[in-house]
Parts: sequence; C-alpha cells; structure tokens
Amino acid sequence: MPLIQLDRISKQYPSAADQPVPQVLDGITLNIEQGEFVAIMGPSGSGKSTLMNLIGCLDTPSGGHYHLDGRDVTTLEPDELALVRNQTIGFVFQGFNLLKRISALDNVGLPLLYSNISKSERRSRAAAMLELTGLGRYVHSLPNRMSGGQQQRVAIARALVNQPRLILADEPTGNLDSHTSREIMDIFAKLNREQGITIVLVTHENDIARYAKRLIRIVDGHVVQDQTQVNTE
Repeated sequence: MPLIQLDRISKQYPSAADQPVPQVLDGITLNIEQGEFVAIMGPSGSGKSTLMNLIGCLDTPSGGHYHLDGRDVTTLEPDELALVRNQTIGFVFQGFNLLKRISALDNVGLPLLYSNISKSERRSRAAAMLELTGLGRYVHSLPNRMSGGQQQRVAIARALVNQPRLILADEPTGNLDSHTSREIMDIFAKLNREQGITIVLVTHENDIARYAKRLIRIVDGHVVQDQTQVNTE
C-alpha cells in the first residue's frame, strides 16, 4: 500500500462574491510509495506549495480523498490531524522556524513535548539526532549564533526526532549558498538511502531536484510531468 494516496484532490479558496472561485488544485491523483525521494516543481502560483500543505495535513482539500499510511485523513478532526502530523511527518522549511532563545538541543526536542516520554529521554533523543546531522558539538548553541547551514541541520534533526516515516521539505535550501545546499541535500539523500525515510520536497532549483529519484511538475493545479529520474546526484 502506498504511503501517500491522493485521489482526485482539488483545492479552492474563497473569493469575492462577484469573482469566480480560483481552482488551485484540480483533480490531482498520485501515489507515493514508502521510501521514495520525490521533488515537486512548478512555477509560482502553480499549486505546489498548496499540494505540500495538503500532504502535510496542514490544510484540507475541497474535494477528493487523501490516504496517508492507509488512513483517510480527509475525514479527521483538527486534533486528530495534529496527532498525525506529530507522529508521522517531519517538516523542514526554508526559514528554519527555530526558537532563537533556546539551545539547538531544546529546539530539536520540541516535538517530543507532546509525547509521553521523560525529559531525559527527550534530551537523549534530541542529542542523537544532532549527532546524526553532524552537530553533536553544538547541542548548547543558540540558533542565532549558528550559520544558516547549521540552523537547517538543526531543523532536520527536529524533523527526525519523532522518527517519522515521511519528511516534507519546502524549499529547504532557499536561504543557503550552493555549497551549503549540497551539504543539506546530501543529508536528505543519506536519510532516504540508509533509513528508508520517504522524502518529498518542493524546490524551484533544478540542481536540488536532481537529488530526487522522482520528479513531479505542477502547472495550474495539474500534474503535467511525473517521471523517474535516471541522472540523480
């Protein structure tokens, strides 16, 4: 069974009474298997970020059904969706979204506050994730004392701390230089290759999309290209 199953997903947003309702996503159907590494590309306004938000249970579709790990999440209440996000999905954003006044260790451990585990276990797991992303020496560092690449590594460690089956990355290298971007993408590739974590990322950069094994292009709310990539990094 695919990890992600989208069946005729549509998304509309309210508009002025005398204006047509814009169709951001229009009948998208696609499956993503456990262990895939997928890049989603498309021009500005194509619907790719909306699609990412729906996959991440941050928004709900206007029509169609979305099954995540066999469960129809389009039928869930907001508190149930929050639980799914916390237990199944890790998020990495372009802007890092770290709390600047607490340590890297405490930032990474934040998702575990909603789990019934001890403080010592939270800190132990957070430290292990920082070690995994190459920041074992920076557990007590504050984000505002770290480089952009280091902050994004903290964000990846935070996304991993709940042992998710799926990582969603929205323009994860958008604020980074080319060298640091390659380092971050190498981490994603290693997580996918060695741990079998499913990774779905949105990017507008061809060099970043090449790391993925599958490329999906969205234009005007439609999938116009869905292909396996042979020449991956």
